[in-house]
Amino acid sequence: MLDLKSKIRDIPNFPKEGIIFKDITTLLKDPEAFKKAIDKIASFYQDEGIEKVIGIESRGFILGAPVAFRLGAGFVPVRKPGKLPSDIYEAKYELEYGTDTLTIHQDALTPGQRVLLVDDLLATGGTISATIELVKLLGGLIVGIAFLVELAELRGRNHLDGYNVLSLITY
Repeated sequence: MLDLKSKIRDIPNFPKEGIIFKDITTLLKDPEAFKKAIDKIASFYQDEGIEKVIGIESRGFILGAPVAFRLGAGFVPVRKPGKLPSDIYEAKYELEYGTDTLTIHQDALTPGQRVLLVDDLLATGGTISATIELVKLLGGLIVGIAFLVELAELRGRNHLDGYNVLSLITY
């Protein structure tokens, strides 16, 4: 059995001193590990009637698009400001060192559509909370939230009570 956790590389002091960055590129470049990660996420939600998979910029695109393909669902990108060409909604969120903003096209979802949110990493929960806000604004029904990696000590999951959450790898 392939251990996905063994495919994640630690990069000390990145992006700043004292941080140990969990580099998923080592997993993504391994065809067997990448396929296993996508298959596990898709199989967890295969019977949930997912209509749209939302991938969060940017590594959520890498994971979300193949999951959407496997589920026979559409794919919707949630992006940083200035990247989407049509009318958007935006949500601001807190970072350790400031604020940031995410955007979604206003016509990305129709009310009641069954949605799966996908991102690479759950840390403090700010990014996923902003994405949830955008999906709710559009009337989407969040059926599940999936992450490749969860940093449990940062307690991002505390923002996700009531949601069906999957993390493939937990530190």
